[in-house]
Amino acid sequence: MNAREFVDTNVFIYAFDSSAGRKRAVAAGLLERLWSERTGCVSLQVLQEFYVTATSKLGMAASDAAQQTERLGKWTVHRPSFDDVLSAIELHRRRQVAFWDALIVRSAMRLDCAILWTEDLSDGQRWDAVTVRNPFADSGRDNTS
Repeated sequence: MNAREFVDTNVFIYAFDSSAGRKRAVAAGLLERLWSERTGCVSLQVLQEFYVTATSKLGMAASDAAQQTERLGKWTVHRPSFDDVLSAIELHRRRQVAFWDALIVRSAMRLDCAILWTEDLSDGQRWDAVTVRNPFADSGRDNTS
């Protein structure tokens, strides 16, 4: 069985951004693999951010963004609790990371993900058992896990 992998909002946005060039291809390939392996994970935060960013920055029709959000909701979804928010605050304070990024890390941790795909944190950084991977770093690296 393959390990779970958490995907941050920016990866989804690149997959739908027709102007993103290479990043679009990389993001789309990663998402395709996660769909086929059924190992993709998100949080309510990511789903909300996707909808807002897709409609505001990509100009995606609200109905299309809602449909994609619903589709992504079929992945394993973390629904942060009050305790998760408090833990994210602690990560934010202790590790000097933005609160919203800390909440993403917390969600990946709670879902027992091995990888967190994002460009917002340092590639290779470890958060307990979660390793951050930037799918767009080092064009020669295999971003398929």
